[in-house]
Amino acid sequence: MNGLFALGSNGSGQLGIGHKEDVSVPKQVEFVGEAPQDDVVQIAAGGNHTIILTETGRAYWAGDPSGGACGIVDDTEDMEVPKFRELAFSTPERLGPIVHIACTWDSSVFSLKDDSGKVTRVYTCGIPDIGAVGSNSDSSVKSPGLISNFPPPGTEVTSLAAGFRHVVAVLDNGDVYGWGNGRKGQLGELDDAADSKGVIHKPRKINEVDFKVTKAVCCQYATCLISEPGDGRILVLGADKWGLKSSAPIEIPNWNTISASWGGIYILQRNGTLVAWGRDDHGQLPPPGLPELERIVAGSEHVLALTKDGDVLSWGWGEHGNCGPRTEKFGDVKGRWNTLASLKHLPEGSQITAIGAGCATSWINITTDGLFL
Repeated sequence: MNGLFALGSNGSGQLGIGHKEDVSVPKQVEFVGEAPQDDVVQIAAGGNHTIILTETGRAYWAGDPSGGACGIVDDTEDMEVPKFRELAFSTPERLGPIVHIACTWDSSVFSLKDDSGKVTRVYTCGIPDIGAVGSNSDSSVKSPGLISNFPPPGTEVTSLAAGFRHVVAVLDNGDVYGWGNGRKGQLGELDDAADSKGVIHKPRKINEVDFKVTKAVCCQYATCLISEPGDGRILVLGADKWGLKSSAPIEIPNWNTISASWGGIYILQRNGTLVAWGRDDHGQLPPPGLPELERIVAGSEHVLALTKDGDVLSWGWGEHGNCGPRTEKFGDVKGRWNTLASLKHLPEGSQITAIGAGCATSWINITTDGLFL
């Protein structure tokens, strides 16, 4: 059986656990048909939907499919019991493996390998007014479609990131492109490419960067770009609310992982310590005394961290149970953390292979001796 566990906000069934009630302890997700036999490696979440990606490049969805963000959905299926279903694209051609996934509030974006094994295909589905839509789409069509003429010839997509209504793609040559809503400057300086609402409808190169970008992460209305480890230069574009731009360090050369919530940016250094800045009204910034960390991921207003000792910690705004059952006023886990899972309490040989965080949702993937729990 698959070893993906979820907790948190579930009003649209986005946890895929067989019902639509919020839960504050990890529950194993369920699948329609056979569960995937390979490991879950990425988790992306919109406002009311979740996309998960497996090691072999297959995607599955749970939650509200009505806006088209979950791909082509068979209306004859029974949707009353919320479970994960394999995602289907509209194209009749055979598509290569999916490599990267990202979600805005109500859309999903995927990069796929082409016939040569290069990551040169980007598909998008969902509410189309956030920006780029596939070549088979018009203003009323929500079906998945290929973004035409992107990436540029001779380049590949190396990562995708998405905020509330904007998307950023990093290419293997260090260039970065964005589309969607750029009204707050999160896609760089707007020009004629944007419409009257500040929406950029086709991928456009962000030119305000004087270094090769290795990774991008998106806040609600901001984008953070960072150069390769060893250099670690940082540029934040967009709204400076909560000091996202003005409090940003110039560089963090020894960075290992970067993630972003709607109002904060989190950078895990190679020595296991966490640097963060931004919103902290619900305890979103790192609490004091954190142990050495191996992995971090930020949701909309909370953070999950995997320690070197195999504990999954969470802190921040946990009003839907996404930070565990023990919270303070307003659902806060502030100045401390909860432990959501621990290798100490799992069978010998267990491994926590992935963690994820979405819009008040949390995710933990566990295997035992190479087998799924």
